[in-house]
Amino acid sequence: MSKIGYKPIAINDEVKVDITDNIVVLSTTNGKFNIELPKTLSAEIREKEIFINRKKEYKKVKSLHGLYRSLIQNALSGLIKPWEKKLEVSGTGYSVKLMGEDLEIKVGFSHPVIFKKIEGIIFKVEGNKIIVVSGSDRQKVGEIANKIKSIKIPDIYKGKGIKYVGEILKIKPGKKAKTEEAS
Repeated sequence: MSKIGYKPIAINDEVKVDITDNIVVLSTTNGKFNIELPKTLSAEIREKEIFINRKKEYKKVKSLHGLYRSLIQNALSGLIKPWEKKLEVSGTGYSVKLMGEDLEIKVGFSHPVIFKKIEGIIFKVEGNKIIVVSGSDRQKVGEIANKIKSIKIPDIYKGKGIKYVGEILKIKPGKKAKTEEAS
């Protein structure tokens, strides 16, 4: 059984925390988060720490206990230091650049793909091959990075496309390589 829900969440001096009617409000100069707790959980602040408590001892309540503790911790961490995901565009003639706050991605289509700016997410481009997606909401950063990656999923034969930095692709041999092995 996991004990994550019982761990206290340390409050940083930069973050202002307010708890009213099972809604935890975290705010800094970078942004603001509202996390609504289920009726079976409650939160309280003691000595610069947030504690999440269960009102009932059912299996579902126990799992929600750890989940909401992690969601609050991630929101707190994201407000202090934004979460980020790095994507790499690989392939001959493939590139990416910023147009204002939007991304212009050239990945072998007849036209460049324009990915519009999303509120709460910041795009950066390093060189013309690396895209950095950052923001204070961990879930939103992951979703946006995955949407960008799905524009051109890496080819299993050549490895051309958009992938996460450090992602290892398993490249398949083509027909020619298979026939040479057989002979």
